[in-house]
Amino acid sequence: MTMSPRPALGLPLPALFGLALLGLPRVVLHDLDLVHERTFVNLLLVVVPPIVWITVALVKRVPNPFLTLLAVGVLYGVLLALTHQLLWHVAFDAPPTLGGNLTDLAPGTQAVIVRFFAAISSLFTGVIVGVVTGVIAWALSRARP
Repeated sequence: MTMSPRPALGLPLPALFGLALLGLPRVVLHDLDLVHERTFVNLLLVVVPPIVWITVALVKRVPNPFLTLLAVGVLYGVLLALTHQLLWHVAFDAPPTLGGNLTDLAPGTQAVIVRFFAAISSLFTGVIVGVVTGVIAWALSRARP
């Protein structure tokens, strides 16, 4: 019996996607205004998924924890962006608008600009979470025997 080669990131794509999905409940509950900042439930929803990411990377002894969790973070950022876009009409009573010199732009143009930058922000957030968890997992993997 031959064993299949280990995926480059140390985990199969469905596992990476599953880890990224762990962050989705907070996004949905926040956009639906069911969970609020500075509450214990929100804290759990923010902290537990990255801890699980790090734990899985360490337990599975992925070859490059930084790269693996960066990939999870990118997937999380994509899910974050998609979820915010899908729940946009629920999250805002009135759509956000631009100010300053951009106030006079057509509402449709403003919506495209605001949504575009919200999506970029979501992707950036996912990448940052991936970088931070990846650095932590990498350091912990180097510290263990």
